[in-house]
Amino acid sequence: MKQCGHTAWDSSLIQKYNYSGPRYTSYPTALQFSDTLDVEKMQCALARLASSEQPLSLYLHIPFCAHLCYYCGCNKIVTKRHDKAAPYLTRLYQEIETKGQSFERKRMVEQMHWGGGTPTFLNQDEIHSLMAHLRAYFNLLDNDCGDYSIEIDPRECTKQKLHLLRYEGFNRISLGVQDIDLKVQKAVNRIQPIELVEDLVERARHIQFKSINMDLIYGLPFQTTKSFEKTVDRIIELSPDRLSVFNYAHLPERFTPQRRLNAEDLPTPDVKLAILKNTISQLEEAGYVYIGMDHFAKPTDELAIAQQQGQLHRNFQGYTTHKDCDLVAMGVSSISHIGPYLFQNSPNLEAYIKEIDAGRMPVVKGIEASRDDQIRSEVIMNLICHFELDKKQISRQFEIDFDEYFADVFEQLEAFQQDELIYIEGSQIRVSPTGRLLIRSICMAFDAYLPKQGATTAYSQII
Repeated sequence: MKQCGHTAWDSSLIQKYNYSGPRYTSYPTALQFSDTLDVEKMQCALARLASSEQPLSLYLHIPFCAHLCYYCGCNKIVTKRHDKAAPYLTRLYQEIETKGQSFERKRMVEQMHWGGGTPTFLNQDEIHSLMAHLRAYFNLLDNDCGDYSIEIDPRECTKQKLHLLRYEGFNRISLGVQDIDLKVQKAVNRIQPIELVEDLVERARHIQFKSINMDLIYGLPFQTTKSFEKTVDRIIELSPDRLSVFNYAHLPERFTPQRRLNAEDLPTPDVKLAILKNTISQLEEAGYVYIGMDHFAKPTDELAIAQQQGQLHRNFQGYTTHKDCDLVAMGVSSISHIGPYLFQNSPNLEAYIKEIDAGRMPVVKGIEASRDDQIRSEVIMNLICHFELDKKQISRQFEIDFDEYFADVFEQLEAFQQDELIYIEGSQIRVSPTGRLLIRSICMAFDAYLPKQGATTAYSQII
């Protein structure tokens, strides 16, 4: 079993390698998806995969939110009218039926996640009905051994709704907190007293949810190193099992709600880096393990254990312990990964409804991963999940000569080694404590779709 390592902060190297790059929830990434994907060919291939005994992972996208958070870049529909959910759910039921009938019942659903938007926008009857449809067409576990999670807006989740979620089989929740400072909350239009979060956490533990995750965002208006330090200290007191600490990317030209934020109120790049450095230090001192890519977990959490044992995986839900699952995603904008195929539903609600009503898959783009894609994906996932790579193992797995296959990457690996981001010892490539924070930069060296000079403006900044 590997030992969990700490990160190391090197300001000069962070400045050098802190360019924009993919988050590698898949490889190829969504930017490589094409609208020329042959959907009929894909459906035929999926039919051949249907009898596989591999387990499944389900993702459902619920796009509705009752409140507009100004920082948000998610695919969402902001409305106070809860009746707007009914027409969408009708189509979602149809997609569940169509996709569910495509898979053998022996394929167990080991993982499920509801995201959004705000899944808890749905009322209790709608949640119950949606779970009933899933059980009718997919083989959900009923012994609480699945990894069934849901994103929760504390403002939209009563204790009664929390009890219903537990009753319906959810055993993990993810709470959007972002920041507990009232000035910051007002600036981003998310006023959410910490007492509300505390009450939900206490109730969730009382009814035995297995895991509680909390999301924080650094880089929001009026945040300072001291103010965010107070937020992190308070969150540590609540002792979530996992934490996601995201970098706010201010892209008002892409995300209209962000135009309501004043750029002059945002912390400077230097302050943002100082906030992140302090946060990492606080969390590691509190005993959390840096999993990678903004994610932290307690050493006893399944993510940390999977990373120690070399079993961690990464998909469109982030880090996961379910490497062997095909990902079946349903709902507007959702992305599936089944066999070599990655494909996305329409991000436009009207278009999604139109395709469902016509009896067609609402797929707008995707890609069939080539052999080269699969080799590079395995390399990237090893690095981003485990911070190490065995060249001999990759050579055996794909019947290649690693050094020959990746000869064009050698110069970049040498540069990483000189800067002590990685150590190369025989067939082993290990990421250093400094390199952990810059793992996206290291992975980019193996990305055939990126320019070899490293930087690209198509993605968010690494830190």
